[in-house]
Amino acid sequence: MKPRQIRVLMVDFYMLRLLFKPLMVSMAVVMTALLLERIVRLFELLAERGGGAGMVFAMAANLVPHYLGLALPAAFCFSMLSVILRMCEENEMDALEGSGLSIQRIAVPFIVVGMALALISVALFGYIQPYSRYAFSAIKHALINSPWDAQIIPGTFIDTGNGLRLSALEVGPEGRKLTSVFVFQITADESGQGTVETAITAKTGELVAHKDAGRLVLGLNDGTTMPTNEDGDTTALDFGSLDISREYSANAPIFRPRGLSEREMTLNELWDEAAMPGPDERRARLLSEFHARLVRGLSLIFLPLLAVPMGLSAKRTPRWESIALTGVIIIAYHQSIQLLEGFGDLQIINPGPAIWGLGAGFGVFCAWLFFVTKGQGQGMPLRHIFKLVDFVARRIKRLLPERFRPSSQAQNS
Repeated sequence: MKPRQIRVLMVDFYMLRLLFKPLMVSMAVVMTALLLERIVRLFELLAERGGGAGMVFAMAANLVPHYLGLALPAAFCFSMLSVILRMCEENEMDALEGSGLSIQRIAVPFIVVGMALALISVALFGYIQPYSRYAFSAIKHALINSPWDAQIIPGTFIDTGNGLRLSALEVGPEGRKLTSVFVFQITADESGQGTVETAITAKTGELVAHKDAGRLVLGLNDGTTMPTNEDGDTTALDFGSLDISREYSANAPIFRPRGLSEREMTLNELWDEAAMPGPDERRARLLSEFHARLVRGLSLIFLPLLAVPMGLSAKRTPRWESIALTGVIIIAYHQSIQLLEGFGDLQIINPGPAIWGLGAGFGVFCAWLFFVTKGQGQGMPLRHIFKLVDFVARRIKRLLPERFRPSSQAQNS
């Protein structure tokens, strides 16, 4: 291998090393933010249903492929953008261009990574997400419909089913000995035509689930019951002891089979079922889902062709303009895919040519931008857009009070 080829390979590995850290950090930050928001909602469901915390983490684990598919394109694009911006700022790009390397050759490592991530994304969208999505739904179904183990969490309302909700300020180690109990129960009135809402308070209580007898018994001591009918009439009755029972099933209903929703089907299953006779509406949804998944996954190939010219343009313009415009292009593209997918579901358009046409248009635009750009600030096709953005930003800055105006250093960072 010639010395020049060795030097070029060293540059390739250097570019990959620069890309690795921001890519991992971006993925970690985005995935953590998305998962934490969903985990909070899942724990709210857990507190209401009284299940085990392990089910929440199992559901969260099955959400990872879904959020990974969402986060991968943006994290990859903005990681490349940050690398190019840093190299331009530290004049490393000048050194590489001065050594005779073209912008197109410098970007080769990013393009190779884009191809690899495109294959990973197709696998995520096409084969991993359908199974993880179904697994998430199955665990959630088990959490909502599983037989309650007669344990509650202090200070939370538990819905035990059949119109009975209860809470306790203090709970024993086993979760069944209760103190300061509040119960809200909805039952049918004597005529069977209306309902009676009953609020019950008690000093102590105990929960017992008799699985063999199929009964759940809540024993209350030293309390007050206050039933309210539909006319709003309320009476208060004190009691020494009171048992509330309801039917209790130890077996959860069986969850539906996978594939009833097209989002739970793999690419092969979507294509095979779309080829079978069936309603046109169903076939349109299957084809829209099939083509949208493929185009979304393969679009990662073109992201280096977009990110590199955008990063190079920051040599002559503020960095935030390149970042903002790149974000607008990516969001507009993915929203357009979603829009065409919706039109395909409604049979307004043929989803295949429309979605693939959009993907091809995006690829041609990125390739044109990539090959027309000759260097830092040279041959930048979008320079007029950057000038317009800069003009609007300066106008807005002048309209702001002095204390709200960003400094020049912040604008260029």
